[in-house]
Amino acid sequence: MDLTLKGNWNIIQGKLKAKYGELTDDDLVMVKGEEDQMIGRLQKRLGKTKDEIVRELSSLIEVK
Repeated sequence: MDLTLKGNWNIIQGKLKAKYGELTDDDLVMVKGEEDQMIGRLQKRLGKTKDEIVRELSSLIEVK
């Protein structure tokens, strides 16, 4: 999965925290090569499917 999150990650983190106040910094930790683990944490915390999480992250990248 290539979401191209690296360059925009700080902005995306802020937007996700604003939208979902229950997310913690630990939920949003993204280590290179471990995007699937971060998406899995978001799925569990937000009760959304992987596709829903990927779509939301993609839309946040496009909005900037």
